[in-house]
Amino acid sequence: MAEQLSLDLPSRTALGRDAFFAAPSNAAALHLVEDWQNWAGRKLVLTGPEGSGKTHLTHVWAALSGAQIVAARDLPHIDIAVEAVRGSIAVEDVPEIASDAHAEALLFHLHNMALAEGQALLLTGRGDVARWGIALPDLKSRIQGSVAVALNAPDDTLLSALLVKLLSDRQLTPKPDLIPYLLSRMDRSFAAAIALVDRLDAASLAQKKPVTRRLAAQVLEARSPLDRP
Repeated sequence: MAEQLSLDLPSRTALGRDAFFAAPSNAAALHLVEDWQNWAGRKLVLTGPEGSGKTHLTHVWAALSGAQIVAARDLPHIDIAVEAVRGSIAVEDVPEIASDAHAEALLFHLHNMALAEGQALLLTGRGDVARWGIALPDLKSRIQGSVAVALNAPDDTLLSALLVKLLSDRQLTPKPDLIPYLLSRMDRSFAAAIALVDRLDAASLAQKKPVTRRLAAQVLEARSPLDRP
């Protein structure tokens, strides 16, 4: 049977536990998320580079704990007193509100109210928490005083699984020889995998062709010098 061509359909990202691939690079984070009822101080900081699985793991935790998920930049648009009482909560991309005095104050109050209500709190962001740029001293000290766990750079097994998942999210089924081909030629990072699959999907749609090694070679060759490892 011929490989199915890509259709111009919305990407469906699988965010359940079954779709989260356990590997040495994420084992510590996955263990803590699954052991969330024993978090020190009922809170955890989850860090990692773009595309490392922070959002996916946050959704895994939300499914386990019944938590709500809110983007840090959306804090000014929610009633934090209501959210703190409603249940546990995850705040994603905390560094995006760095030096926003109002948003930082809201997160500080949410942090205190949620913990006072006996809720669990998960905060996520890229990079070392010491470099998140949080200006409010009380909030900064509470974040830096929390247990933090990092999602690390992917090994071959995890990167292969990520490529398959990203392609599957776009309703693309790679042939067995495609993933090893991509691994040997791409920049080895989560962000590079996401960008590469985006380009493969776009090329497949534009040319109305399946994602094959031939198409992948065209996409890889078309990268600008700045995109290449």
